[in-house]
Amino acid sequence: MGNKYNGKTFTLEILAILLGLVFLVPFYYVVSNSLKPFSEILTNTSALPSALQFQNYVNAFQQMNYLKVFTNSLIITVVSNIVLVVFCSMAAYMLVRTKKKISGIIFMIFVSAMVIPFQSIMIPLVKVAGNLGLLNSIWGLVFMYLGFGSGMTIFLYHGFIKGIPVELEEAAIIDGCSPLGVFWRIVFPLLKPITVTIMILNSLWIWNDFLLPLLVLQDPELRTIPLATFFFFGQYTKQWDLALAALVISIIPLLIFFFAMQKHIIKGITSGSIK
Repeated sequence: MGNKYNGKTFTLEILAILLGLVFLVPFYYVVSNSLKPFSEILTNTSALPSALQFQNYVNAFQQMNYLKVFTNSLIITVVSNIVLVVFCSMAAYMLVRTKKKISGIIFMIFVSAMVIPFQSIMIPLVKVAGNLGLLNSIWGLVFMYLGFGSGMTIFLYHGFIKGIPVELEEAAIIDGCSPLGVFWRIVFPLLKPITVTIMILNSLWIWNDFLLPLLVLQDPELRTIPLATFFFFGQYTKQWDLALAALVISIIPLLIFFFAMQKHIIKGITSGSIK
């Protein structure tokens, strides 16, 4: 029995390692080709660079105005996360604690919105956003992320809040705490595991999003990192050496954030499933 178990475990570990290597192949191509001259990328894509071309990173950093686009992406991601957490946590709390039929209907509307393809509504969205003066505005983009991210965020909060005992809130009310105070002082601190998970998932989505910022932000000064990287590909020229270097320096902040917070993802998902 023990040998059979060990053999099965060994096989699964080998499969996991092979699967991990498959997922690492795109990273190999991006990193290795970002260190090559343009001519070498065209002639020998799969090989390691014959000489490390770090000048690609310097040129990409300067041409994409990295500090500016990094700041734009950071502001959009951080503010969107804060807005989503604040509004969606309160909305989910009210939908859970309000035992009325309308609460279930509203919750199902939010969940149903998750399955609507963005491409099917992007043209009406741009027209409406233009009429409301939301185009070419970081704050208009944040407002749109609130709308598009509310479905999943409320869904995750909703499932977690259902596992929080109502008795804690009732005790706080007896002690004289207001309804708003009950949420922020009692309930919200208990939402930390799922809040961290939501922030990580939304950060991965918002930081890497390309299509919505492309539609909303026309001013070059408002470009995000994905938009700045896209402009290395012109109609007649494609600067693969600079574009790949730009991709590497663009994903580094997100990789650092993800690896620093990944333990909270597992903890949040586990806590939510248990509750």
